[in-house]
Amino acid sequence: MKTILLEYGNFYHIYNRGINGCNLFRENENYEYFLHLYDKYISPVAETFAWVLMRNHFHFLIRIKTVKELNLQGFQNLEGLKGTNRNGVNQQFANLFNAYTKAINKRYHRTGSLFEHPFRRIKVESDAHLKYLVYYIHHNPIHHGFCDHYLDYPWSSYLTIVSPKATKLSRAEVLKWFRDKSNFEKFHLQEEIRKFDELNIRLPGDL
Repeated sequence: MKTILLEYGNFYHIYNRGINGCNLFRENENYEYFLHLYDKYISPVAETFAWVLMRNHFHFLIRIKTVKELNLQGFQNLEGLKGTNRNGVNQQFANLFNAYTKAINKRYHRTGSLFEHPFRRIKVESDAHLKYLVYYIHHNPIHHGFCDHYLDYPWSSYLTIVSPKATKLSRAEVLKWFRDKSNFEKFHLQEEIRKFDELNIRLPGDL
């Protein structure tokens, strides 16, 4: 797959897996630490709308913030981000993966890469694509046989979206895409989701 640059203001499906299909997460503390690092490195440069962490892969639906939004936040490395996304936003993801790899290697006495390189990304081209990706990401644990219902899997944004608790996730905007929480839940429970080829949506194969 051709690697594309992450452009300011655009939505992307970000996903990747462990090198050679190895596990990224072995215990609950691993999931929690990855999310901690994600907040540290990615939240300053992107909004997150949906996510799921699986044993050997992950998916995120994000929107890269505009330069104006970064400026309003007083982002320390703004000059580096202005020049080229390759040295800016992409570097934030590299920092995330490097920090997590170092922690996992130290904890489990392993060496070498943990993630496949480069991390994968697909630009979101339509509103229909956005809605389907939310479903696709949340449905991953069911698709791979980890649970029978979205509420039964703790490492996805589904629980956050249906919860009233405060969150950094862009929950209000996600619910607006589905009109309200009731329609969000109904969409996820449809037995036959509209085929994404009919919506002209490109999605990755099973990881």
